Amino acid sequence: MISDAKLQVFLWLMCGLLVACGGGGGSGGGNKNASTIAVTVTTAPARGDLLASPPNRLASYSTNDLLAQLTSDKIGKTLLNLALTPKCAIDVYQLRYSTVDAKGNITPASAALMVPSGSSNSCSGARPIVLYAHGTTADRAFNIANITASNAEEGLLLATAFAAQGYIAVAPNYVGYDTSTLNYHPYLNADQQSKDMMDALHAARAALPVASATSTTDSGKLFITGYSEGGYVAMATHRAMQAAGMVVTASAPMSGPYALSAFGDAIFLGQVSKGSPENVALIIASYQHAYGDIYVSTADVFEGKYATGIDTLLPSATALSDLQNQGKIPGSILFSNVPPNASYASVTPATSPAQFVAVFAKGFGVDNLVTNAYRLDYLQDAQAQPDGGFPTIASGLPPVNPVNKLRAAFKTNDLRNWTPTSPVLLCAGNSDPTVFYLNTALMQGYWTAHPPTIAAVVVDIDASPSNGDPYSNLKAGFLSAKNAVRTAAVAGGDSDGGDKAVLDAYHAQLVAPFCASVVKSFFDAL
Repeated sequence: MISDAKLQVFLWLMCGLLVACGGGGGSGGGNKNASTIAVTVTTAPARGDLLASPPNRLASYSTNDLLAQLTSDKIGKTLLNLALTPKCAIDVYQLRYSTVDAKGNITPASAALMVPSGSSNSCSGARPIVLYAHGTTADRAFNIANITASNAEEGLLLATAFAAQGYIAVAPNYVGYDTSTLNYHPYLNADQQSKDMMDALHAARAALPVASATSTTDSGKLFITGYSEGGYVAMATHRAMQAAGMVVTASAPMSGPYALSAFGDAIFLGQVSKGSPENVALIIASYQHAYGDIYVSTADVFEGKYATGIDTLLPSATALSDLQNQGKIPGSILFSNVPPNASYASVTPATSPAQFVAVFAKGFGVDNLVTNAYRLDYLQDAQAQPDGGFPTIASGLPPVNPVNKLRAAFKTNDLRNWTPTSPVLLCAGNSDPTVFYLNTALMQGYWTAHPPTIAAVVVDIDASPSNGDPYSNLKAGFLSAKNAVRTAAVAGGDSDGGDKAVLDAYHAQLVAPFCASVVKSFFDAL
């Protein structure tokens, strides 16, 4: 039997070893005691190959185990309040598989495979697969399969909202994380990350059915989703699979930076989002590895105190807070509070939208990450070659011919260039300070101008509930959850009416579980 990773060649050596037939093996028919030698030739793994088969089972969780985990976690409690009570036991496996780096070289990666089981028909038999992409993390050791770790919120969300509801869940850790040998992460690289997702899916299908749940099999239905960075990756993966003629039942990206060029321009024009220093460090390292032209030296982009080592700093085995305390990356200050020239004083920082002014202001100061010279070069290019969606909506498209190499890379990886042929839902919140809602709005605008066969569903979870809206109860629940954060903050002494507390919790703790519930409902209907 020929396997994917090994080619077994059996050489029958008649007449003895190293002796030609008829040459000294006796008269007549040669050596009747000729040896059979099995020679194993190991070939390099191909994309999507399992590197360990069967995969390693990390843990098994009964419904009671999952309930106990949920009741001790903030997001878990929200999921329970959303009636996402586990109904299936799950077995969690760690897949090790091969994929590619940003230059197309084969490299190892890992993923979670969560398999439901139980007596209910919805927990075993032929089950649909949810292919899930996780959000940004600076933690080099991140493993979404470990749902009891201190940073397990997203893995627990995946397990609860999908695997414990009867979906087979497949979730790559991405190259650069967990057991990957790569010393960087191809952050927001649409080509590489979609390949990573597809390779994990291929490996998962090769691993099914698993020994602990032999009756749980792949039904052939495939749903794709993900949150934040993962929302972007989910959309890029759907686009890539559609282009390759692969079947996608539906996708539901959540809160992703799809309009990457417009989002980048917004940040450089003073709308500095939460988490920008680590995000900018990740993305510049990613595109430098992929294209090799973002800079000649890291000092072309980064201030001298940060330039040395910034290209390999993230993801890191050292906690991000410790890296910040060590002075290796700023906590929030991306740009100098001195404008690069007088014409950009009004966006150093930006003062609109008003609800985010405090967030933008935190992105400016001394000990900034990106040099004023680099920011000026970027802004002048944005002025000469504006994005059609920001700061004003014109064509809604990325810039035609950006010269600044980072803006060119943003255009290459912007997702305003495809139209889905299977159902898609987008979910986000309109007041997100981390991944601005403009990404969802511009994607919606692109699909309005280039209509899909089946109209995309767009859910603003922070919009007022309305009659006839299938997600009105979830929107009402989101409003209640937001008010609860405000109330707790005011009771704790906050003087701003809880605004800061809401913004701090908005992206990860508020929008994520509610949008996951929207997505689960959308997938269930299909």
